[in-house]
Amino acid sequence: RTAMCVGKCSRIVGPCLLVLGTLSMAASSLLLFPAGASKYLLEGHISSHPKAVPGVWGGGIAVLLAGTHITALGWQAPSAFWSPSDFLCPRGCSLQAFISVVLSKLALLGATACFVLSGVGLTNGPLCFYNTTELGLRHGALWGYPFLDAIDQGPDASILYLLPFLSHRAENYLYSRRTWNICMEPEGIVSWHVVLFSLLLLISVAEMV
Repeated sequence: RTAMCVGKCSRIVGPCLLVLGTLSMAASSLLLFPAGASKYLLEGHISSHPKAVPGVWGGGIAVLLAGTHITALGWQAPSAFWSPSDFLCPRGCSLQAFISVVLSKLALLGATACFVLSGVGLTNGPLCFYNTTELGLRHGALWGYPFLDAIDQGPDASILYLLPFLSHRAENYLYSRRTWNICMEPEGIVSWHVVLFSLLLLISVAEMV
């Protein structure tokens, strides 16, 4: 009964991880092409967090490896556990269990990394072409991060420096859609950024569960 239960559960969990991993890779890839345009990536006008593609290596490849193994294990579970003539099953089953544990831990770490990086990327906001005078600065229109503090206009700030300001920035930008119009280019970049990073957060949470 235990083997049958493991097989049935694996046939459900495995495909779910495959779907989530695929969606994660798709969402992370779309972040590199605002509004479907490739010129911003070619020009280097993509923020650092989408460039890190956490949904590809973290919530994607690592989870797909675990999902593929779990799915395969689920379909071969009956013969692996119930064949009376297979005297090597204990050794084989131990190896399969070891591989499952390693891949599961790897998937968990990948999903966690995707969650953290997506959260920071969502909070910092996108890189866009905006008019700095609207923030009280006098640099004219330029490429930058309008939703970061005026003293932090670049992507080089450390995570420790950003943490005290996360909730403050989220309050000024995520919950105030009227400020989204500050970005003049790419068109609709803020909503594109928010929707896809929010999707990555939801996917990574589902993968961790």
